[in-house]
Amino acid sequence: MSERKYTDQHEWLEADGELITVGITDFAQSELGDIVFVELPEEGAALKAGDEVIVIESVKAAGEVGSPLNGVVEAVNELLADAPETINEDPTGAGWLIKVRTDEAPDLSGFMDEASYKAFTEDC
Repeated sequence: MSERKYTDQHEWLEADGELITVGITDFAQSELGDIVFVELPEEGAALKAGDEVIVIESVKAAGEVGSPLNGVVEAVNELLADAPETINEDPTGAGWLIKVRTDEAPDLSGFMDEASYKAFTEDC
């Protein structure tokens, strides 16, 4: 696994070759509150960077998660259908959302590292 990277939309990404695991950050889940529903894309769905692909509903709000990169959904976290609160409990572990396959090893250098993301959230 490579170093975890972060987006300004409060998503995290972790590359393992051409497979990228995507989830929301601890900051995002705490802002949403208790998550009660997650709608994930179908496996095999083509994604374009910026497209809204996931819906997360909490007791406070509903939000959409955009795809941070181009690719195809290789896997979805089936656990979240019956236990969406897993995102609250472990957002950067068992609460991952999707795994995306890219055509080539992705360049994640344009995303924030942990220190940059921490500084970014201090302004939120």
